[in-house]
Amino acid sequence: MFAVLDTNHYVEWFEGTTLGSKIARRVIKAPTEMFTTVVTVQEIAQGWLAEINRRRSGPEQVNAYRQFQHSTVAFSKISILPFDSEAAQVFLSLQKQRLGTGTMDLKIASICLAHDATLLTRNLVDFEKIPGLRVENWLD
Repeated sequence: MFAVLDTNHYVEWFEGTTLGSKIARRVIKAPTEMFTTVVTVQEIAQGWLAEINRRRSGPEQVNAYRQFQHSTVAFSKISILPFDSEAAQVFLSLQKQRLGTGTMDLKIASICLAHDATLLTRNLVDFEKIPGLRVENWLD
């Protein structure tokens, strides 16, 4: 299986949470190639950068910078799929369909469709609206 971790699955898996261990057990039972997308990298980086910027410069930023660095190191441990020309074309096609799905989610879905991958996400409500996209929730 070729699976892409949406941001919620990625965070649980790489943080080694109890929920994330469910993903690890499933991978052991059925070997799965795991990927994430550059959009997930963007979402996580933007979250930590916003947290850093909310803090007063200096000691109040230490933990936020530590967490940001931890997340950037973790990205080196997984293959990251790009938002390339093919994904961009899929994205434009999906946008025209006015599916009621947010831009970032449409980009993630476009990458998955361009690579014929299954998306692992807790956000089934929005992603199940996207024609042809295979989605599963391995956390619940």
